[in-house]
Amino acid sequence: MIKKTTIAAQGPELSELIQGYWRLSEWEMTPAQRLNFLKQHIELGITTVDHADIYGGYQCERLFGEALALEPSVRDQIEIITKCDINLCTPEFPNRKINHYDTSKEHIISSVNNSLTRLNISEIDVLLLHRLDALMNADEVADTFNQLQKEGKVKHFGVSNFTPSHFDLLQSRLDKLLVTNQVEINPLNFDVAHDGTLDQLQMKRIKPMAWSCLAGGEIFSGQSEQAIRVRKVLEELKEEVGAKSIEQVIYAWVRKLPSNPLPIIGSGKIERVQAAVDAMDIKLTREQWYRVWVESKGHGVP
Repeated sequence: MIKKTTIAAQGPELSELIQGYWRLSEWEMTPAQRLNFLKQHIELGITTVDHADIYGGYQCERLFGEALALEPSVRDQIEIITKCDINLCTPEFPNRKINHYDTSKEHIISSVNNSLTRLNISEIDVLLLHRLDALMNADEVADTFNQLQKEGKVKHFGVSNFTPSHFDLLQSRLDKLLVTNQVEINPLNFDVAHDGTLDQLQMKRIKPMAWSCLAGGEIFSGQSEQAIRVRKVLEELKEEVGAKSIEQVIYAWVRKLPSNPLPIIGSGKIERVQAAVDAMDIKLTREQWYRVWVESKGHGVP
């Protein structure tokens, strides 16, 4: 059973594993099947769900909301995270010429209102800015966040894929803490462990959320020299720690980081969600963790 953890001093309690719904539109589930999957991972203690307005071409929130509408009381058992600021060129927005970012007040408020409608909820637990916007006006964003909170539409705010400097810029304009930075962490790409991102979050005692822990499947089937090396050492570690799969070793590897990341699970198969829960009992030594580091980098430590 997964426990809950407070992710920041003024932040909410989230489950230590988070169920991601970015591929929901590919799962080919009926609304009843979606609801059943949601209730199954709630029973495992995974009560936090991760969305974004753009997922599934702006369809995943709606699909989730359809399931939630079948049993509205389930809303009280979960924490809903969603994101905004990416504008995609889709048939729904025929006037857009390129994909781009937009952190204007008008766009954030419009995105939140749309997400609330699609999800069939009245309040978002955590709203994240999805990507760095070079045109972000921190004062405007802060004013927007304050308005959304006063209107009861969003409880907490955070960011995703932000650098430490951009995180600090936005935080400098806010009265309340940003509660997380959702970043990519996996054995093929863990730049955030060395570029100051995770250092900053550990300093502020803010837990990051880790997306793409399995590197989009590249670790399992990739043919690059890096993927092959990493896959080999993960197989060795699987035998050493008694894991059922290298997937479980990866979750243990991500969770070893002292910033205490909350891994996001992307699978719609409850068996794989259960495997991620079981991985919480797997502990790696420092040497085992660094063996993955070495194979990923292709050289020993300096």
